[in-house]
Amino acid sequence: MNQQREDDVSLRLTEVGPRDGLQNERHLLGVGDKVDLIDRLVAAGAREVEIGSFVHPRWVPQMTNTDEVAARIRRKEGVLYWGLIPNMRGLERAMDAGLSHVAVVMSASESHNLKNINRTREQSLKEIREISKIIRSKGMVLRSYISTAFGCPYEGEIDFSVVMELAERLLDLGVEGVSLGDTIGVGNPLLIREGCLRALDHFGVEKVILHLHDTQGLALANALVAVECGIRRLDSSIGGMGGCPYAPGASGNVGSEDVINLLHALGFDAGYDLDRLVQISHWLEESFDIAISSKYYRYAYANACFNASAIHSKAP
Repeated sequence: MNQQREDDVSLRLTEVGPRDGLQNERHLLGVGDKVDLIDRLVAAGAREVEIGSFVHPRWVPQMTNTDEVAARIRRKEGVLYWGLIPNMRGLERAMDAGLSHVAVVMSASESHNLKNINRTREQSLKEIREISKIIRSKGMVLRSYISTAFGCPYEGEIDFSVVMELAERLLDLGVEGVSLGDTIGVGNPLLIREGCLRALDHFGVEKVILHLHDTQGLALANALVAVECGIRRLDSSIGGMGGCPYAPGASGNVGSEDVINLLHALGFDAGYDLDRLVQISHWLEESFDIAISSKYYRYAYANACFNASAIHSKAP
């Protein structure tokens, strides 16, 4: 096991596979399979898991049964179970399902915000303000995504000053952290470093989260420079699953196995069992015909680093 680094105090990883990972998959997993996935991820070491989205199934059919999933997961002490809420109705559903940690989303790009959640940015901020009031009154926790923080499929380059302004306004509304999303994977190491340094300098290490997609194969390089410049909160998805239904060309998230492998190489003890993550990706690939893009997963099998018979024998 890697030794924990002295500066690893606030290292936090959020597993978004059950939500962001599955939302773009053609295969619809049932409630039992989703619960199984979440339980396996927690058994592998995940301490923050986004279990799904409380969105209308007409918009994202893969998230149809999130209420049932939330009701059936075996919640483990010390694990944060997050749910994405698109609006006030989503918040009501999340509260009815017993979740105490919820996330909202808006975009740095006005065009993507309209496509993704059918609101202007100002309309989103107004609703988030009302959501935040309820969150605080109930003793719940709220975080926010800022999608297209490094580039937009409709508007192209994004002025990072816009991202900074939105982040400040969201933090003023009471969100506990802001996840900067490279939604279509156009970020490169220089762009990511510049943006992360600006955000860290202004908001502090506990408030800044990075959410990477691997469209151009740069997600892991971007994760490396982000961690080197001080980022200690990252989102990742098992097997590299994912993509945004309203962002043409967006591919999967950075793979959880790849991020954990990187962190181990950098001397961080991320608290995960890497072999168990490989098992989960194998299960998803074999059982549901999901394309697994994680580099470490492919490495583990190509080099016989993981005994195939152990995949089925090690219980979650």
